[in-house]
Formats: sequence, C-alpha cells, structure tokens
Amino acid sequence: MKAEYFDALETRDPAEREAALLAALPGQLAHAQAHSPAQARRLAGIDPQAITSRAALATLPVLRKHELLALQQAQRAEQPDGDPFAGFAAAGWNGLRLPRPAKRVFQSPGPIYEPQGQGSDSWRLARALHAAGFRAGDLVHNSFSYHLTPAGAMMEEGALALGCAVFPGGVGNTDLQLQAMVELRPHGYCGTPSFLKIALEKAAEQRLLLASLRKGLVSGEAFPPSLRDWLRERGMEAYQCYATADLGLIAYETEAREGLVLDEQVIVEIVRPGTGDPVADGEVGEVVVTTFDPDYPLVRFGTGDLSAVMPGHCPTGRTQTRIRGWMGRADQTTKVRGMFVHPSQVAEVLKRHPDVQRARLVVEGEMANDRMTLHAELSAGHAASAIGVVDQPLLGDQLAASVRHITKLRAEVRLVAAGSLPNDGVVIEDKRSYR
Repeated sequence: MKAEYFDALETRDPAEREAALLAALPGQLAHAQAHSPAQARRLAGIDPQAITSRAALATLPVLRKHELLALQQAQRAEQPDGDPFAGFAAAGWNGLRLPRPAKRVFQSPGPIYEPQGQGSDSWRLARALHAAGFRAGDLVHNSFSYHLTPAGAMMEEGALALGCAVFPGGVGNTDLQLQAMVELRPHGYCGTPSFLKIALEKAAEQRLLLASLRKGLVSGEAFPPSLRDWLRERGMEAYQCYATADLGLIAYETEAREGLVLDEQVIVEIVRPGTGDPVADGEVGEVVVTTFDPDYPLVRFGTGDLSAVMPGHCPTGRTQTRIRGWMGRADQTTKVRGMFVHPSQVAEVLKRHPDVQRARLVVEGEMANDRMTLHAELSAGHAASAIGVVDQPLLGDQLAASVRHITKLRAEVRLVAAGSLPNDGVVIEDKRSYR
C-alpha cells in the first residue's frame, strides 16, 4: 500500500525510534523536576539519568485524571490566589512565576485547567490531519468547540501547521454552518462524526450540494465502521484520531484502516487497570502516556481509556506501534454494600498470590443484596479440569481471605484455567440489576 508520509520519522526502524525516545526521556524528566513543582514532588529522589528503559519508566508513579482534578480542586480551596494548575504546568502567566509564557488557558470538564504553550502545533495534530488527506491550500471546516475546551484550537493549530486555512465553525448553529459549507466549499471537515452525519443529512433534506467536502478527521466519540461506510457512500473519506486535551495526539488512523498508529512524540504504555504495571502486548489495559511537551510535562499520565497493542506494522509502511483504538474505560470502581471497591484492590490481591495471573471481580444480585465472586485465572503451569475449574480449595480460601482483608467485604472465589477470562481489560464487572 503506497502512502505519503508526514515526515521521515514515520518510517524509521523501530529500534531507532525506541532508542531516540528513551534517549530523550531523562532530559524531559529533569525538565519536569526543575520546572513543575508537582512533578518535582512526585519524582522526588529519582535520578532522571537512570530512567533509560521502559522497565525503569514503569517504576514511576502513574498520574490519573481524577487525581489531577482533586489536586487542582484542593489547590484552589487552600490557596485561591495560587497556581490553578496545582504545580503541574511549566507555562502560565506572569503572576504564577512560571518560566514559560502560556498562549492560552483552557477548561476541561471537572473543571481541570490546562495551559497551551507558545509552540506551533503544540498538540501535534498536523500528523493525523496529513494521514487523513489534508494538504497545504485546503480549507478546513472545523466544528470542534472553540469555547472553554481546547478541541477547536487543537485541530486549528494542526491545520495551520500544514498550511491549510480554517473556518472556525464551532459547535451548534447547524443551519449557519451548513450555509458556510455550501458557500465556502471547504475541502475537509474536522469535528465529531455525529455532527458530520447531521450536517450531511440536513444538506440532503434541503437538496444542498456539498460536492467539495471529500475528507475528514473526526474524534471525540465512537466512529463505528457503519458510519465510516455511510460517509463513504456519500463520497467522503473520514478518519479518526485519538487525542486528549492533556496530552495532544496519541494515535491516528491511516488509509489501511487497521487500528491506530501511535504518534512519534509520545511513549505509550498499556497497564493493568488500577495499577502502573505494563501488560503483555495484545492484552487489554489502560493507556498511559508520557509526552515531551516542555510546557505541560506530564509523566505516565493515565488516560482512563482501555486499548491494546496490535501485532506487526501498518500496511502503509509506517513502522510505529499500533493500538486497537478505544475499547472502554479503565475506571471500573463500584460500590458494594456501601463500600467502594477499586481495580487497584483486585491488583493487590493478585500481588499476594503469584499463582494467579489474572482476575475478574463480578458483582451480582439486586440492590441491598450484593454478591461478589472473584474469578481467578491460574498461571499456565496449573492443570485444569475439563470444565475449566481448578480444584485447589486451599488457594481459593487464601484468595477469599485476601479479598476480605483488602476490601473489607466477603467474596466467593472461582478458580479457572489459564486463558479462560476474556481479554477485554475488565477487572470489576457490575452485573447487578436495579429494576
């Protein structure tokens, strides 16, 4: 499959790419320690020059979004005139005494406040737009929000870096946006796939011609194959990308339509939900990302999204690792008999019992009559019966005791053979009925 690449980085030898990322990592960690007070606290006692491998990186703490929100909220409550970024940013405005000036400040749901640095295309969206077919001279209709959140600016800066012109449509005002599409004849669309579908359906109802609109980059929600094919039937090829306000571009789709290719300027790990422990390639887990953004140096930032590494390389010739795309949420915390049970607690049970390689805690019953069952998958060295249940009552009793000690709740234990549990990243499955 012939492809036109954004730059030579996309076809590097994978070993060369890995070496370059890991060589740059100590400098980014040292920068974070020096210019981000919060990261200095989180990385206290760590020698950045010793973090030169993925195994070493995996020893650092994971920062999850709910933690960042709690820290910002606490900062605002305790010091209303203090740093609204809770010490995680290296860019701000003069009153914050931060070393780098911010271009913009955004508010994400929570609210979480985050800076944009002075650099061009600081979220690195140009690479995803290029893979979707956007080129210099195109007019891009951008229907992502320009209000409060950074989505509109993220796409706009990527498009400008490519040499495109941008119409800032924003959200809502469907009739006015449709009028602009008809009269300006943009070459491509950026926004959510659902709004694109609404616009095309409304254009068809009103017999409006959108012949120029032939390519799109969508994000922000699911983009199922059925919608992709629906758009193709109407003459439009749309691709998806995976990006967040905190991290910028994480991965993007190519014309091969086989998973999402990771961006060239991130280190992505897939970890067991509730922990910072990397899982084997192909196993579903939480996406954890380290970027090299000097203005917002996030180290091992847990997205809360589930995905898995795919084998092999993209048929387009891009040699970066691929992931399967969004596969659900990693935060499966649930309340059982008035007590919160967290995925990290299930992980703690596993650490106490090395004979168990994976586990799923299933919560069943009706309100006020909850039942927990720990389905524990034994390592491949254990023999299983024909029905997949292993007869090891002593281990079962030990696991039940660990669950009770860690969660303060009782649970039945069911031991199952290696490979029995689904590879879907689910650690806590809530099957209760509330009707």
